[in-house]
Amino acid sequence: MATVELRFSAQPEHVRTARLVAAAVARRAGVEEAVLDEVRLAVGEACSRAVGLHRNNGLTAPVRVVLTEEEKVFSIEVGDDVPGPAGGPVDAVAGLDAVLDPDIEGEDEMGLAVISGLVDDVEVTSGASGGTIRMSWPVSGTSTLS
Repeated sequence: MATVELRFSAQPEHVRTARLVAAAVARRAGVEEAVLDEVRLAVGEACSRAVGLHRNNGLTAPVRVVLTEEEKVFSIEVGDDVPGPAGGPVDAVAGLDAVLDPDIEGEDEMGLAVISGLVDDVEVTSGASGGTIRMSWPVSGTSTLS
């Protein structure tokens, strides 16, 4: 299992870099070329959400992005350090209210809705130590990550 980890300060200008890195690693992992735009957009939404949560809550901790290639799947986890309601996985559409910060307007809800529209396999979790959006895509062919 090959893993790339990216951490960046919660500044909007770093979201573009995260999108570019995610697309490059996804391509090398064997994600189909036709899906790379969806990967880029989903990562951009997830990172923008995490940046917004950090900034709105006055956190200086970095946003975390973990890109993992497994045998038949490529996954990306975007994590924030904003405490939320404890619980396990939450359906990205039906359970939005369980992970939304009430201080953030509909922008947060919209971001999660966009992600769920772009990614078939998405899991949103929230807990005392922060939240995570985990997205995954199938890979084809051979990987060039090592």
